[in-house]
Amino acid sequence: QVQLVESGGGSVQAGGSLRLSCATSGIIFSTYCMAWFRQAPGKEREGVARIATSGSTTYATSVEGRFTISKDNGKDTLYLQMNSLKPEDTATYYCAAERRWPGCPLGVDLNEWLYRGQGTQVTVSS
Repeated sequence: QVQLVESGGGSVQAGGSLRLSCATSGIIFSTYCMAWFRQAPGKEREGVARIATSGSTTYATSVEGRFTISKDNGKDTLYLQMNSLKPEDTATYYCAAERRWPGCPLGVDLNEWLYRGQGTQVTVSS
């Protein structure tokens, strides 16, 4: 059984930091492209960052320079370090795993990814 479990969400003031984790089980983690998505109420879901099996990364323009995606293949865990948080970063954050598409582009909606977590809430107050 495949599981992706996010943690690390919470409430923080603008300018603060949070580190999200996504613990996985049931997959050979190192062979999957991994990504973070987010969705805020009333807004479209957005691909935030993705990391390929090679370690190459891609970020949404809205978070580039503030967020860092990383992974620990030994712990089968994905991370998202979020710095300089803004109120507009408030959303539910989801991790996802995929191995069918070369490059696993962020432009593909979360629902199309092979495996997805249940999400963790991040709230940034001004």
